Amino acid sequence: MNRNPVGDRAVLLIDGPSGAGKSTLADAVLAAWPGPVAPTLVRLDDIYPGWGGLDAAVDQVGRLVLGARQAGRPAAWQRYDWAGAVPAEWHSVDPDRPLVIEGCGALARAHASLSDVRVWLDADDGIRKRRALARDGGGFEAHWDQWQHDWEAYRAREQPQLSAGVSLTGTPPGLGRSGGA
Repeated sequence: MNRNPVGDRAVLLIDGPSGAGKSTLADAVLAAWPGPVAPTLVRLDDIYPGWGGLDAAVDQVGRLVLGARQAGRPAAWQRYDWAGAVPAEWHSVDPDRPLVIEGCGALARAHASLSDVRVWLDADDGIRKRRALARDGGGFEAHWDQWQHDWEAYRAREQPQLSAGVSLTGTPPGLGRSGGA
């Protein structure tokens, strides 16, 4: 019998800087989930209301997903349509399923008490910047500096790595602070 050690309504948060490997880790967690019911996955990339939307997405997830779920109210999040630059449809979150939230901002201080497992994933700055820019086909390049500034402000204010119970690196072995070969 394969049992879920944190419960059928477990909440797992995965945070770290852009390009660290959070989405890949979240996909691996879902594929290996030990319980009979697969978790709902919420990606903050689907919620940020534009390149300056880190704090707004943190607030939305805290109030409308984690807070609502904790209070026994219906939980939901609103997708942001990046192509149209407008808010899009709402997605409900089943309160009886495990929940995985991944993305920059997942480990905001207010979210810690509303979760069961908290993961911090970091990586070498050069590696993660190359990954992020390659992943988005160049669309991120013009916004990298703004995003990085907002990320650094969030990290200084919230200190998300301190609430993590698990800390990992997305830097491949042998590639240190130099960022590559």
